[in-house]
Amino acid sequence: MHTRVVVGAAGVAAELRAAGALAERVRAPVTARAPWLTTVLDTRAGSPVAVVVETPQRTAVAAAAFLHVRRRGLVARVTALGDGPAPLPGGRPTTRLLARDEEAAGHLADGITDVVQGLRGPWSLRLAGLPLGDPTSRRVAARFTEGRTATRRSTGLVDELDALGPVVRSRDARQLERWLPLLLAAEPDRRVREFVRAAARLHAVTGELEVAVVPDASGEGVRSGLLTLLDRDDRWPWWGPPGAAGLRPERGAPLAEVSVPVRSLLPAPDVARRLGGGRG
Repeated sequence: MHTRVVVGAAGVAAELRAAGALAERVRAPVTARAPWLTTVLDTRAGSPVAVVVETPQRTAVAAAAFLHVRRRGLVARVTALGDGPAPLPGGRPTTRLLARDEEAAGHLADGITDVVQGLRGPWSLRLAGLPLGDPTSRRVAARFTEGRTATRRSTGLVDELDALGPVVRSRDARQLERWLPLLLAAEPDRRVREFVRAAARLHAVTGELEVAVVPDASGEGVRSGLLTLLDRDDRWPWWGPPGAAGLRPERGAPLAEVSVPVRSLLPAPDVARRLGGGRG
């Protein structure tokens, strides 16, 4: 298989589109697909990086990881592209290291390793929000003497808006434009407002968003509301105004992460690779 690295927003956006069939094949969540991550590209500072593994004939994408590198002081911090200030839905994994099989996962882990080892100066790595048992992250952790894996319990939103009164629910982008400004008015963080606005509009166009509001007595304002991401018949409550009524937190599925702490020197690869063992 052939592995290549693409740096920069334009190139990474193209790779996101090229990996669309693979994302569909492995049932990647909405937050790990091209529309969502393209919105992240448009709103997040730093350097995006795509690690792409192609089939031997270079006719299809066998694996792909979309990363984000940002320097804070002297340290280059490497995370998954979608992990940042943008609000993510909760209750289940939001990140996916795309790989069609175990062999492709091994090549992808090698590509991620090469990216971080090629950075100048100290760096750290943290890939969070992954499903348990992710084969690529397990291999990445094994590549470094201080690589660590961990799990934590996620928290998601439960839609209980119907308990407040009549709810208007719609997948119509025109209804989103009507209600979204009222929902965003309660959000104090400008970066969150900008991302929610951009991501909601894009996913409404693709039919992957529902806006739900409980109108006030006048019918012109809202008592509460919720944006829900849609993937066929799957509903994933995403974002509501801070402190909104009718939205209950609930513990969700466990999430996995792999990390390598800040290192002043490049960490050594695993023993098998230093002894000349095969990749993957």
